Amino acid sequence: MPVLPNPRHESFAQALAKGKTADDAYALAGFKPNRGNATRLKANESVLKRVAELQAKVAERTVITAASITERLLNIATKAEESNDAPMLSVARASLMDAAKLNGLVVDKHKHSGSIGTYDLSKVTDEQLDHLESILGPLADIGGDQGGEGETTH
Repeated sequence: MPVLPNPRHESFAQALAKGKTADDAYALAGFKPNRGNATRLKANESVLKRVAELQAKVAERTVITAASITERLLNIATKAEESNDAPMLSVARASLMDAAKLNGLVVDKHKHSGSIGTYDLSKVTDEQLDHLESILGPLADIGGDQGGEGETTH
């Protein structure tokens, strides 16, 4: 849907799309404050369609995907590699590793140690811990080693 022919209606629709209340949008559009008129204009079919269109455009631009993040990380790596400066090469390496992790090419392994709650896991074998982790699924990854007491190997 193109821009609304009435400039004040367009301004009203844009303010609504930005999250303003109908009353605020109505005043911002240059109308004399009137709650009933603001509510009526908000229910106008053309205004509703225009608000939906504006919100859809914003949503389209803000979609973040693994592919878009990967592309940005690879761009960072490329620019950093072009400098041939040691610190920038470190940035390039980190960007490439982040892209690899994001795409499942590299998986961090954590050595299990210590205890969980009142359960002492120090004598449990790695095989038993791996089985426990497979049962707990994503919960095991979310918790991680937040206390920083365990060891991490890559």
